[in-house]
Amino acid sequence: MLEELGITQNTLDFIKKEEKKVNDIFKEIDENCRQNSLKVLSAFHKYNVSEGFFNSTTGYGYNDLGRDNIEKIFAEVLDAEDAIVRSQFISGTHALTVALFSYLRPNDIMLSITGLPYDTLHEVIGIVPNNSSLASFGIKYDQIDLINDDFDYNGIKNYLKNNKVKLIEIQRSKGYSTRKSLTIDKVEKVIKTIREVDQEVIIMVDNCYCEFVESKTPITVGADIMVGSLIKNLGGGIAPNGAYIAGRSNLVNLAGERLTCPGEGREVGPTLGINKSILQGLYLAPSVVASALKTAVLTSICLEDLGYNVEPKYNEHRADIVQNIIFGNEDDLVTYIQGIQAASPIDSNSIPMPWDMPGYEDKVIMASGAFTQGSSIELSADGPIRPPYIAYQQGGLTYEYGLLGVARAIEGLKK
Repeated sequence: MLEELGITQNTLDFIKKEEKKVNDIFKEIDENCRQNSLKVLSAFHKYNVSEGFFNSTTGYGYNDLGRDNIEKIFAEVLDAEDAIVRSQFISGTHALTVALFSYLRPNDIMLSITGLPYDTLHEVIGIVPNNSSLASFGIKYDQIDLINDDFDYNGIKNYLKNNKVKLIEIQRSKGYSTRKSLTIDKVEKVIKTIREVDQEVIIMVDNCYCEFVESKTPITVGADIMVGSLIKNLGGGIAPNGAYIAGRSNLVNLAGERLTCPGEGREVGPTLGINKSILQGLYLAPSVVASALKTAVLTSICLEDLGYNVEPKYNEHRADIVQNIIFGNEDDLVTYIQGIQAASPIDSNSIPMPWDMPGYEDKVIMASGAFTQGSSIELSADGPIRPPYIAYQQGGLTYEYGLLGVARAIEGLKK
């Protein structure tokens, strides 16, 4: 059976030896999984989840009991006052866009304190010109870069003292950059710094890839609003699409009116049979995220011992499920990502090639042989074709499948 997957016993033996080195780290991941599982189950019990919540609505979606309770459950799990959780959000980027257009008005200033945002937000903001961007509505954008993978605390305080900022955006995960992802402790520290100067500015956190990696959420430590995708962590590999916005009730309601229309807001939006998938995905999410983290740790130690530069290192504290492998050349990057695709359950016979993907400035190669198109809680890997040629790997619905995927990708490099 190994031969059918293109994996040799020699590679599997190597991985088994590497596994023994990270056993204690796996135990820490399991303990975090237990804490987050308790949180989810408690929320299910608090809101008395019943089979009736699985019922579907069509048309306008009035009085959808399951939808309304799902949003209460998500709010509870995320330590938020309120949440909007909808399949009408196409992606995490779409949810972020809805949030930004909900809170910002002409002449307002949006400030990113984590440097340049993820590529797909560039046209949304107007960094790359677009007639539908925030900039086209007269909304101003500025940014403060990180310093040594941490916030520029003095720079942020000075900026806020001299400018009236409406919204501060924090992107926790690294995106297609070479920086480290930001732990919840660093987010908590910077929020305290911001509040020393400005009590009114909206602090919005892009929490994609970060849910359930740690026990606290951005809302726990003082953020006003957080945004994430259901085809990443919180969907548990079950939700077929969707995203969420959670935080202060007034801000969540504004997002609802932007997503649908003023006056109707969150009262409309048919669920079309998705409620069960969202609830089941959330129920499984702590365990699935734990599997993704174990897969990332295994990848880190294996690729480092094979001579590649990795980030984070296998024993570093993690903020998200993303594992970087810095190949330094295009051939190894392409080969590794093609290996991940070859071990996928879906379209394993397809060979990924770099292409001009919408929303990205460079060609991108992407392996995502997933049950849900574009899902990154399922084992996937992608990267822009630009130096230093980094593979951004994430996901793994189970650790066992993650291990096999890494083994197949390593096999390709050996050849």
